[in-house]
Amino acid sequence: MTIQWFPGHMAKARRQVTEKIKLVDIVFELVDARLPLSSRNPILDEIIGEKPRIIILNKSDLADPLETKKWVAYFNDQGIAAVPIVAQEGTGMKQLMGKAKELLQPKFDRRAAKGIKPRAIRAMSIGIPNVGKSTLINRFVKKNIAQTGNKPGVTKAQQWLKLGKELELLDTPGILWPKFEDPEIGKKLALTGAIKDTILQLDEIAMYGLEEMKIRNPEMLAKRYRLTEEELNLESPDLLMLISERKGYKDDYTRAAELIVFEIRSGKIGKYTLDIAPVSLPKRQDIKWENR
Repeated sequence: MTIQWFPGHMAKARRQVTEKIKLVDIVFELVDARLPLSSRNPILDEIIGEKPRIIILNKSDLADPLETKKWVAYFNDQGIAAVPIVAQEGTGMKQLMGKAKELLQPKFDRRAAKGIKPRAIRAMSIGIPNVGKSTLINRFVKKNIAQTGNKPGVTKAQQWLKLGKELELLDTPGILWPKFEDPEIGKKLALTGAIKDTILQLDEIAMYGLEEMKIRNPEMLAKRYRLTEEELNLESPDLLMLISERKGYKDDYTRAAELIVFEIRSGKIGKYTLDIAPVSLPKRQDIKWENR
């Protein structure tokens, strides 16, 4: 299964981000904590360049907490600050602002020494679709100033938002890259909701998700769908058919697939991280990881 999705507005957004990057002090790069590597757009590295950045591992409540700690340590060892948050609940927001102030203190000290009046931090929110950029903004201002949705492609244009006296944030649309060299990355992004369901074969995504849950959360998978040990070991197409029948959907496998994908995304079959942190610490372009 090959998954590609690069709407025209993403190409436009990439150009706009490249033009506006010079206006900000720091970049907030949001990633999905379940996919700390696969949800990082490689195009963004060349756009961001040497600009200070913080990798924000959002939706950390859905990820394996041990793996999240490993990824934070990994990014720190690569010289990149990383903070896990749950934007929906506001968890980790103080740590995020604290880290931003820490990284930019030398710059603002230099400005003060020149007699330049202090001003708010200017940040850019950037990342792939559906990692929670708009939810992060709404949490900062404690109201729904940015449109959100549990689907990719909600934010269609850049917008400057003043968030109190400490922060001015440029929100940007999610940007995917034109081609996934590794089809496994496409599957991971599809399973976690970074790609629109309307262009996917949901039964294939559901079967991929079942195989991943067999590895990561077999007990919760069995409990959720009342599976015996023998049933749990069925091939994924047979398991999908069994779950469809058990839910009373008969031959409506699409409905069963939608249910399975939704329940995996929402954490009803347990916490999971699909990208396993590297044991060693190679340079990013040399990273390889294993699926457990």
